[in-house]
Amino acid sequence: MIFSIAQKKRLHNAEPALPINKKEMMHQAERNSALSDEWAVLQGNHEQHERNGLLIKLAAVALLVVGPALGLDALAIIALLMVLWLQEAILRTFQARLGERILRIERLLREDTTHTGLPCQLHTEWLASRPGTTGLLAQYGKNMLRPTVAFPYAVLVLLSLAWSASMAIA
Repeated sequence: MIFSIAQKKRLHNAEPALPINKKEMMHQAERNSALSDEWAVLQGNHEQHERNGLLIKLAAVALLVVGPALGLDALAIIALLMVLWLQEAILRTFQARLGERILRIERLLREDTTHTGLPCQLHTEWLASRPGTTGLLAQYGKNMLRPTVAFPYAVLVLLSLAWSASMAIA
């Protein structure tokens, strides 16, 4: 077989040809590795949000115990409890976003065929589906009403109201 000079240069400078399947397999393995790394980081962040939520709850309990000793009246304690409750709801909304991305990564990793999901797309995906201000406030409200978030705040608010009523009677 006779090659022209241009053909010889192209052959000499060309990368060794891997079968298409091998190239696709290598690309898929790199993508899966990046997705696995992203999953591990997001899972750690998700668990950290759990710990942070517990710390906010503990701060609320401490507020109820220490607030009267600091001279705070029931209305001030209730207002601060509501702030903590909302803060945890916001934290849980952030956590839910992480959870959605974790589930998407798990789905992508389960697929046997070449997938189109790219790693490190948490914010890009969230921005594509971001609700407006009203939608965000609705998400926060929904999270405030989840039983795992509402406890212990609702109980603490009721205890504060009972304490306030007992002080008014005395």
